[in-house]
Amino acid sequence: MRRLLRVFGFLLLAACNASHAAELQILSAGAMEPGLEAAVQAFRSASSQGVRIRYAAAPRLREVLAGVDVPDVLIAPPALLAELKSEGKLVGQTVPLGRVGVGMAVRPGATVPVVEDAEGLRRAVTQAQTLVFNRASTGLYVDRLLEQIGVAAAVAGKVRRYATGADVMDHLLRGSGDELGFGAITEIRMVRELRYVGPLPAELQSYTTYAAALLPDGPAAAEALLRWLSGSEARATFDAAGIEPPR
Repeated sequence: MRRLLRVFGFLLLAACNASHAAELQILSAGAMEPGLEAAVQAFRSASSQGVRIRYAAAPRLREVLAGVDVPDVLIAPPALLAELKSEGKLVGQTVPLGRVGVGMAVRPGATVPVVEDAEGLRRAVTQAQTLVFNRASTGLYVDRLLEQIGVAAAVAGKVRRYATGADVMDHLLRGSGDELGFGAITEIRMVRELRYVGPLPAELQSYTTYAAALLPDGPAAAEALLRWLSGSEARATFDAAGIEPPR
């Protein structure tokens, strides 16, 4: 009887420990947020595993990663993952998740430009009262794009830049006049109050690809989460959020 009680007690303790497993931690680039939130919620429901997600602009991911709160899974552009893996800060395979293009947005009531080609974009940025974009990968590309279409010098005085895409969207919501914002398509579509103008013309489009990798010494549940994020159910949530399949 005592032996049976000891066995029962051990099994009960194990069950309690399993039910209170530590939350998995994800650190992700912000452009993945809408699709990632839905995919992770489905994983939580299927596994009863707690997961917490933190977001940062892609250029700040390395800085955040160096902090005290180390994640189990990192979602970032493949170039950064390759650097970190070469430094021994990541383990296992890198799993491609998707790619996000650049889009344009205006506030409700503002003039919605027609941007179907380079000439349309040139006209839109010239006529806009303010151009708003971030200092991260999207904004760096917009800088190059303005140079490419020959208007960088002409519009330099009306450019407003922010640290993150979320700050750009907030500016558009609070601002006035005909302001044209640029951002990751996923971030624009998260803000229902804004008018989504559309993606950049195909010949001018730039995609940022995102992938996931594990940090060393993580729990087995992190591997299960990584498999989930590369599966068909997660793919459906990414598609719905505007995150295209990786190429």
